[in-house]
Amino acid sequence: MSIASDEARKQLDRLVALGYPDVADVSAAAFRALARPLIDALEQCDPDADDPQHRLGVDILLIPTRELVSPESLIARTSIYRMAGFTTMPPRDIASFLPQDGFEPPEGPFYLVVEPHTGTCYINREPDVARKLIDSDERTPLTLEEGLAIATQHPEWLLEKNGFNLLGSRSADGRVPSIWMSQNAPRLGAVWPNSRHTWLGNAYCMSRRGVSLFR
Repeated sequence: MSIASDEARKQLDRLVALGYPDVADVSAAAFRALARPLIDALEQCDPDADDPQHRLGVDILLIPTRELVSPESLIARTSIYRMAGFTTMPPRDIASFLPQDGFEPPEGPFYLVVEPHTGTCYINREPDVARKLIDSDERTPLTLEEGLAIATQHPEWLLEKNGFNLLGSRSADGRVPSIWMSQNAPRLGAVWPNSRHTWLGNAYCMSRRGVSLFR
């Protein structure tokens, strides 16, 4: 068992405990089976490997794709100090935040985000400005699903680091989704591309990987 595969299993366990199989309308065993090919591929990863393709450790996020788990109900499955996450947006608004060109997830029911960050270095930046900075730094903005994964697996980051915009997703009217602390709980909302907030960074990662990228 590699460090990366062990971390992915822990994250999968959390998703199952939070009822993600119910959202996907499959059994817990079937939900786990869908993640098995990716986790098996991670068995070959070594954080000290010379080949970057196999140099993965604990700094990963396991992401179920929208086709498996729709994002509308997921914020309510996050919590901090037993305070459940919430949103005031209707489900159709949440569903409208789609990955932008170039940030679509890899094929498969699950994939990985490598080296996710809440984007502290891009705090209080307008989304459109932050997007240019992220691009110039050769980083990749996170999508709605990936931001929900941070709030699910690492809710403490919202307290220890910052809330964040998710520039990899956008609705037809130009808004981008955001997650931050409100009323002592995680909140899913949205901001306009020319707005800035002192409590919001712009989240990013270094790469995305599906099971085919390990072959």
